[in-house]
Amino acid sequence: MSTQDLRGDLETLRTRFESIRGHLDLAHKQEQIATLEDRSAEPGLWDDPRAAQAVMQQLTRLKGEVEQWTGLDARLSGLGELIAMAEDEDDESLYGELAAELRGAQKELEKGELALLLSGRYDDRDAFVTVQAGMGGTDAQDWAEMMLRMYMRWAEARGYTVNLVDQSEGDEAGIKSATFELRGPYAYGNIRAESGVHRLIRLSPFNAAHTRQTSFARIEVVPEVDDAPEVVITPDDLRIDVFRSGGKGGQGVNTTDSAVRLTHLPTGLVVTCQNERSQIQNRETALRVLRGRLLERELQRQAEEHARLRGEYRDAAFGSQMRTYYLHPSTLVKDHRTDHETSNVQAVLDGQIDPFIEAYLRWSVSQ
Repeated sequence: MSTQDLRGDLETLRTRFESIRGHLDLAHKQEQIATLEDRSAEPGLWDDPRAAQAVMQQLTRLKGEVEQWTGLDARLSGLGELIAMAEDEDDESLYGELAAELRGAQKELEKGELALLLSGRYDDRDAFVTVQAGMGGTDAQDWAEMMLRMYMRWAEARGYTVNLVDQSEGDEAGIKSATFELRGPYAYGNIRAESGVHRLIRLSPFNAAHTRQTSFARIEVVPEVDDAPEVVITPDDLRIDVFRSGGKGGQGVNTTDSAVRLTHLPTGLVVTCQNERSQIQNRETALRVLRGRLLERELQRQAEEHARLRGEYRDAAFGSQMRTYYLHPSTLVKDHRTDHETSNVQAVLDGQIDPFIEAYLRWSVSQ
């Protein structure tokens, strides 16, 4: 590779960077950082731990964004100087190192471009995720547990925090449903790509004939919000039932009536939480899940209305799967929205779903 090639690649990256710079508004972000730093220094900040945590989370996110883009700017400028030095010294031994550094800068720019796709109103929030077994009997309940494991592994690899809110065991194997809280940068913005019906096709391990079986699981993703104007919940809207937590036994099973079931009377939505230590904690968590579900329902209603106005609305029936996982007769995972696919099914089931999430984010912008 010649210095002319290196300069051409660098100019391409610089052009892409400059086209993005106008959308970043780094000066405004710096002002937000200064305001949040002042709030973080207030003596009474941690009197409300959840509000304090939200402040610190937003501060960390903004600092990370500014550092990412200013660092990339400096990196590209430094590359220009290094290429000039290589030209002056006519040192071809540096070309390979510079090419590798350019590839690293390109990956960093692509990562930043992807982050810009997470610009939805609630994309930077934490999320609640529910995995629910669908049609397919025991196979579907086993499939739901496989999906829960997949998301747990994905979250672990990303450094996200997972808190299991509620889980209902399957009749023979697997789970009927599970809800977990996902905490981390842009948790909702990323995991919302997984919302929908997932279909599994495989040879069933649960029948003697070992026949081919199709199973379904639904993934529901809602943002965690405390300040959504679209959601208003009054005490008269709720029926609250308490009961004893269930489980597989052992020290983790609560022997008091600490589990909580909330029923939102106007909509019929039901939320159960039994994994916190106290009834009060379970009630607070269940209320946060309910608030997220009501918000997601309203956002979906608005999206459907906009689609109707554009003449694009289609009913999302339970059978309209958004992704299929083939384990027999061949191995393939295919997303039916984006057409992204891979034959490495085991890697996907082990949590390597970022390529599907990235494909969805790019596809959703195009839509």
